[in-house]
Amino acid sequence: MIRENQQLFNVFNVILDVIVLMISTLFINSPFFARYGPAYEFNFDTILLLFTLLIPSYLLLYYMFKLYTPQRTNRSAFSESSKIIQVNFFEYLFLSTMCVLNILYVPADFLIFFLVINSIFAIIEKAIIRGILRILRAKGFNIKYVLVVGAGEIGRNFVDTVNLNTYLGYKIIGFLDDNVEGIVKDIRVIGKIDDIDEVLSHNLIDRVVVSIAPRHYKTLRKIIDSCEKNGVRADIIPDYYRYITSHPSIELIDNIPLISVRYLPLDISYNKYVKRIFDVLFSIISLIILSPLLLIVAVAVKVTSPGPVIYKQERIGEGGHPFMMYKFRSMRSEDEYIDDKRWTQKDDPRVTSVGKIIRKTSIDELPQLYNIIKGDMSLIGPRPERPYFVNKFKESVPKYMIKHHVRPGMTGWAQVNGYRGNTSIVKRIEFDIYYVENWSILLDARIFWRTLTLIFTDKNAY
Repeated sequence: MIRENQQLFNVFNVILDVIVLMISTLFINSPFFARYGPAYEFNFDTILLLFTLLIPSYLLLYYMFKLYTPQRTNRSAFSESSKIIQVNFFEYLFLSTMCVLNILYVPADFLIFFLVINSIFAIIEKAIIRGILRILRAKGFNIKYVLVVGAGEIGRNFVDTVNLNTYLGYKIIGFLDDNVEGIVKDIRVIGKIDDIDEVLSHNLIDRVVVSIAPRHYKTLRKIIDSCEKNGVRADIIPDYYRYITSHPSIELIDNIPLISVRYLPLDISYNKYVKRIFDVLFSIISLIILSPLLLIVAVAVKVTSPGPVIYKQERIGEGGHPFMMYKFRSMRSEDEYIDDKRWTQKDDPRVTSVGKIIRKTSIDELPQLYNIIKGDMSLIGPRPERPYFVNKFKESVPKYMIKHHVRPGMTGWAQVNGYRGNTSIVKRIEFDIYYVENWSILLDARIFWRTLTLIFTDKNAY
């Protein structure tokens, strides 16, 4: 049978999650918390009902968000924390509904405190578990034994990766290959591919990783049959793996699977709607709150320099579609913007005295809130570029056009990491692609917060 040593750990993991839930609830209901925040005194029946609702719903959400899925990958703590926060958000909606229906009687602010406290405790719990597992695996405990079929370039690369990342907890027991003998990458070739039945029968093996070249795929059926007969998990490294991202998606058309080489979280309707709703609400509220500032800036631009208050410039947005992006005019004359083949330089003589201030603080970008409401842009996303540069970079910068799979933003992951304005376009695209492939609500919040902290200190804002 397949050795899934994860079962016992999963039970332990569930028990820990239940304990964290109970600690979070009792902590908010404790005298210690009452010293620094609101005092809550629930009777036994209320506490019992709360736990009755909390525990099954939380475990279900953890399961739905795949927090109990065995992971021996380099999944980041940031990714896991994002899922925990999303779970707590949906739990808040669930408990609020129970309160509205008069099933549960707890104050609204209690649910908010619970959401925050439990998120913190759960993130700490998962971080500790992840750290302990990595230490144990690096020391040789909780190991999965792997047989690699194929000692070619792909198989050797896999061995290098496993050896480099000892925390994954994999140990290569050997290669099977028809054309190579002896030692490869300090791993012994223990037989031919046809020997797989005998090898699986006489060795403790958890996984078989198939890394054979396409010309040998006629033997793939035999390899898979042998693995299934011996109850061993089989994994295939496709020859084209270098073109596939870390989160490929598979779509079935009838019985034919299609592998999307790039996973895009914002292709999922739910994610796209959540981001869009937040963008619109944030933009409307911001325009209302900032209206006095916008009026002052508009007057200052008009009084200090002849020309229009708002400058419009064509940019390339989602799907490669052009749109007109709005800014407060920061240069002496709109004619100065005709040159679309160069970026603004430091100490650019075209910039007015007011323009220097609003560019340094990014106030000149605020009219783009209207672009967000229109649907041309998002609050967070890769910065849009002018058509000239898009046509230039898509030929010279690898994967440049991937950024256009999502709406452009007023600020983005590249900008908060120092790649704004006249900086390395290659590094900027690397950060843009990371954002496109790893979008989450938490990542947007992180970028927004870092943008606020950089308003007065960004050396590339000019």
